[in-house]
Amino acid sequence: MKYMVLIGSQPDGWDHLSEDEQRALYQRIGAWWDEHAGAGEILEGHELQPAETATTVRVDRNGQASVTDGPFVEGKEIVGGYALIDVPDLDAAIKLMSGWPAPDFLEIRPVVESRD
Repeated sequence: MKYMVLIGSQPDGWDHLSEDEQRALYQRIGAWWDEHAGAGEILEGHELQPAETATTVRVDRNGQASVTDGPFVEGKEIVGGYALIDVPDLDAAIKLMSGWPAPDFLEIRPVVESRD
């Protein structure tokens, strides 16, 4: 079953880490990612540019679009990346993502593959 995992953190979540600590954390993330991608559990994913680079498009009931700078929600946490995973079930998704090596939050949601 496919799941989308949103990877988020506090906007300043890594600021307290030194450059060496951040580099080491990225290396742990890369090793974890490579291991699980190699096992076929991660299909794709990417780190995102910072939230201040976001553009939000809102479409109203009349089909009129409005465009604003910034993320679509204001909050204390931001989405920093995503992963599309393919595992047997939610328990396997939770087990997989429980090994994530960074101090982030992870939202796991099933992908709608067909509306038939």
